[in-house]
This record gives sequence, C-alpha cells and structure tokens, in this order.
Amino acid sequence: MPSADRTTVLHPRDVRTELAVLIRSRYPILWVVSWEEERVEAALTRISAERRKRFVCWSVTRGFHEATEPPGLRRTPPAQQGNVAEVLAALDEIVKQVEPALYLFKDLHPFLSDPVVVRKLRDLAAYLKSSPKTLILCSPSRSIPPDLEKDITVVDFGLPTLEELGQMLDTIVSEVSTQGRLHIDLSGAVREKLLQAALGLTLKEAENAFARTLVEHERLTDSEVACILNEKKQVIQKSGILEYHDAQDHLDDVGGMQNLKDWVRKRSVAFSDEARRFGLPPPRGVLLLGVQGCGKSLAARAISLVWRLPLLRLDVGRIFSSFIGSSEENARKAMSTAESLAPSLLWIDEIEKAFAGGTGSGEVDAGTTSRIFGTFLTWLQEKTAPVFVVATANNIRSLPPELLRKGRFDEIFFVDLPGAQERAEIFDIHLRRRNRDPQHFDLARLAALADGFSGSEIEQAVVSALYDSFDARHDLQEADLERSVTQSVPLSRTMHEELTELRHWARSRTRPATVVEIPENPQPGDEAFPTGNRVAPAYG
Repeated sequence: MPSADRTTVLHPRDVRTELAVLIRSRYPILWVVSWEEERVEAALTRISAERRKRFVCWSVTRGFHEATEPPGLRRTPPAQQGNVAEVLAALDEIVKQVEPALYLFKDLHPFLSDPVVVRKLRDLAAYLKSSPKTLILCSPSRSIPPDLEKDITVVDFGLPTLEELGQMLDTIVSEVSTQGRLHIDLSGAVREKLLQAALGLTLKEAENAFARTLVEHERLTDSEVACILNEKKQVIQKSGILEYHDAQDHLDDVGGMQNLKDWVRKRSVAFSDEARRFGLPPPRGVLLLGVQGCGKSLAARAISLVWRLPLLRLDVGRIFSSFIGSSEENARKAMSTAESLAPSLLWIDEIEKAFAGGTGSGEVDAGTTSRIFGTFLTWLQEKTAPVFVVATANNIRSLPPELLRKGRFDEIFFVDLPGAQERAEIFDIHLRRRNRDPQHFDLARLAALADGFSGSEIEQAVVSALYDSFDARHDLQEADLERSVTQSVPLSRTMHEELTELRHWARSRTRPATVVEIPENPQPGDEAFPTGNRVAPAYG
C-alpha cells in the first residue's frame, strides 16, 4: 500500500494503535519522533507480539540485537562501527531476512546526509511495500531529506499521559513505602496535583523529579508540587529557545486596564474540568497593542500568576539559525515544547519585530521568516492543546494583517496611556513597593502633574525622586516627586504625532484595555491623553 508524507500527533495509546495500523497496511518506512526509546520499544514489542513478528533493534554502537537483549552485549565488531558501510550492510540485511519482522533503527539521521544511504533507503522502501517487514526509524529530531519525504511516514510519539505517569508514581511509592521515615500523602487531590505538575515531562524526567523530591524532603505531598515544576524549568532551559519565568506580578500590581482585568478574571477557571463540562473551550490568546511602557509585559506576567500557568517566553531571535531548515525545526520545537507543558502561557514580546516583513521575506532570507510566520499562524489557528498565547506589540505598521484576523486571538486589546485616576493608582503601587505610605502624598496632584506619562515613566519618576531624597539625606517628600515629574519629558510629547496616529487606528479596530475612551480627534493643544473622565461603552 503506498505511503504518504504525513505527521500524526496522538495520545500515546492512540500512537500504538496508529503504529499497528501503519504496520498492517505495509507502510514501508516509519519515522517515530521521540526522546523515549524505551517507550517506543515497549509499544513495538506489544505490536510485534500481537502480529507474531520478530522485533529487532539496530544502533551504530551495538549493531543488530534483539529488543530484550541486555545493552552490555554487542554483535558488531568495534572496527566496523559508525561508518556508512556498516549502515548499508545493515539495510541489506533487512532484504536478506525472509521472516516477518519489525526493524527499529535508532538515530540513523546523522547518516542521511550521505546520498548513498538515501538512495539505499529509497530502494528499500520500494521493496518493503510488498514485504511483511517494516523499517522504523527512531530519533528525537525530524530531519528528513527531501528525497525521502514521500517514502517516510512521520509519527510523533507523544509524552506520557497522566495514566502512564500515575503508574510510574505508584511504582515508586510501592518501592519506598517500606522506608518508615518517608511521609507520602497521595490522596486523590494531592495525587492529581503531583501528576498535573509532572505532565509534559518524559517518564525518566518525571521519575527523577519524584525521586529527587523524596531524597531532599523525605516526603511527597502537595507541598512538593513546586519541586516537580522546577524540573520543567530544566526542560525549558535545555530547549534553548523558550525561557521559563517565575511569575511574581499579580493583577493588583497592574495600574488601570480594568477591561483587561475583568476579561482575565472571567476566564480564570477556563482550564478546569468544570469549565469543559460546561462546554467552555480554553481561551486561545490575546494580542496587546499600545504605547511603550504602559504595562503590556507586566500584564502578561500577571495573567500567568492569576491562572497558575507556567510562563514561557519565546525569544524569536533564538529560532533563526544559519543552517538550512534549522529555523523551521526550531519553530516547531518551540511550539511542541509549549504544548508538552500545557496548560501553559506562551508570551511573545514585541511580536512585530519578530515577524516584520514576514509575508515578503524571500529577497532577504530566502523566505525563512515567511515560512516560520506561516507555521506560527497555522499553529495559532489550529492548536488544540491549551496553550494561551499573549503577544505584545508597539508598532502597528509592522504587524502583518494576517495576524489580526479573528480566530488567531480571542481579543485584541489596546493599552493606552493611563488616565488621571489610573496614574494615581500607579503612583500608589510604586510607592507601596518602596515601603512608602501613599496616604502621605497628594496622589491626585501628582497624577495631574504626570499627565501623558506611561506607567514605566511614573515608576522612573518615583525612583529618581528616591535618589534625590537619598542624596539630600532626608526621606522621600512630595516635593521630590513633583520635581522629578516636572523635569521629565514623557514619550507622549516627544512622539505626539506617532501616538495620535496609533490611537486613531485603535479606535475602531481594538478593544480598550482601560475604561478610558480614545477621543475621536485629538489635537496638539489637547491634554496629551484623557484623564479618565470619559468612560468607554460597556462590553459584554
């Protein structure tokens, strides 16, 4: 039966079913993408037993060996290991054998740069179509030469499910239960929390995390969930593309943005089983547009804390590589990593810089940016894993129009400069952070003086005033704050024309993050931005 180039991402139990179907259908060459060779071997061992086929493994260090053979034994002489001739001989051996069999070749991808090996695989694929034998390639990366794309079927072998993790956890507990000094509490809710925390890890990583927790703390309770999450940080660090952030900012640390806060709070339980039973789909993401320094990144971090989701920051610059095809592979790796840790929050800061010119990059980088952008758009539209995406942007002109289409994000919020009431709230937040009582200051007057200031500019004004008061050897006074504010020139004055244009664009295309309405025709003589007296219409 002819094969096709396709990628299948399935529940591990469904992966075993899919592999069995592909083997029965005589797909000649399968490429299983997985770090977990032991789980792949276990699945193929079961399939081979069901189909009454021999199961043989091959690696460059051990040559051919039975799947149950101890790793200390080797069949291939050391002098022949690691060369192309041995690989070709191993592939010829598949043809020589007549009995039905599954052949698992581990980490063959480094040899696929050799055209002779590629040609041999193409010949073998044509032979295996009418043979009761199947060749399975297993490696953690997917680097298929174009010549083999139509002969190889790709199957992504998913990470362990809660059921598999639960079986592994029960095994660990049974092994250590005889040690009386250990305190283990695996009541229903605790067990669920521990397993949810381990979701997204390989079996080995999860086993290491549980074992380390038992060694360090001599207990396994819901208090150790944070220890399991630390193992996820290692997964992110090893990926080299995503960054794991410990969210410490709450929504109360964000001044203003009441519409955005209400939107976030209503969806705070969207990832629960109760929400799924009610028929609610998990939220997909938000795009935060607006003026620099107005708290877009702060809001992204606050959402992560409120929803108790791992916060993953995507540095798009790390995706791009000088090697052909590596950039696209890095993009897929970043998305699959985010999905493996789901439910999670993926934060893309200043997305317009990442994909500037994404639809017309052919003359600059041979279309690499365009391909990555297309992959990202498709993933945003089609992803089923509960990965909530928060993207921020400052320059609307650089945003490709495809990104703004409905379906990519649940909502597009415009983050304007704070009004008078919000500026007072921001002064309150930053004074409290620096152990000052806001009641000792006239916040309304300070907010009026800081007309047109962004949240970050207000913060810097407070910091500057603290430096002045420290230099003068007295505690912070309102006069210090007033002087610091009046000496600062906000961006809203320096770039008045650009910000006015941005606000005009946002008026009919986005939802305001604050309760402040954008004026229809701001004039140069007007207050830089509204003071909060104008209230935006209600949103459902």
